[in-house]
Amino acid sequence: MSEFTKVRFVLAVPDLARSTDYYTSVLGLGIEFTAPGWTFLARGSFRVMLGECTDAIPPGELGDHSWYGYVTVSDAAALYAEYRAAGAEFTQPLADKPWGMREFGVRTIDGHRIMFGQELQA
Repeated sequence: MSEFTKVRFVLAVPDLARSTDYYTSVLGLGIEFTAPGWTFLARGSFRVMLGECTDAIPPGELGDHSWYGYVTVSDAAALYAEYRAAGAEFTQPLADKPWGMREFGVRTIDGHRIMFGQELQA
């Protein structure tokens, strides 16, 4: 069976430069590649492709449908502290959940919501 080797999220954003700045300065992703209308970003195995779509419905107007990803991390508390210091907007504070995850949520500058979680040892 073929293995999945990488996952990339593709997001429509209204202002590519503004969104790229947010993902690099607040979420700590690095730029892998740019092309007209696109920025490819990464941090570890987390990959995002931002595509400029000035006429797309803003994610903040999608309500419950603005979720786009859950990212498992090695140290949720450290990442939460990093994002807090960088000025991220949180949708959920850092907390241990009954399903065995320590997690928190952020809302990006465009309104996408991302969850970050660490698997807790049983």
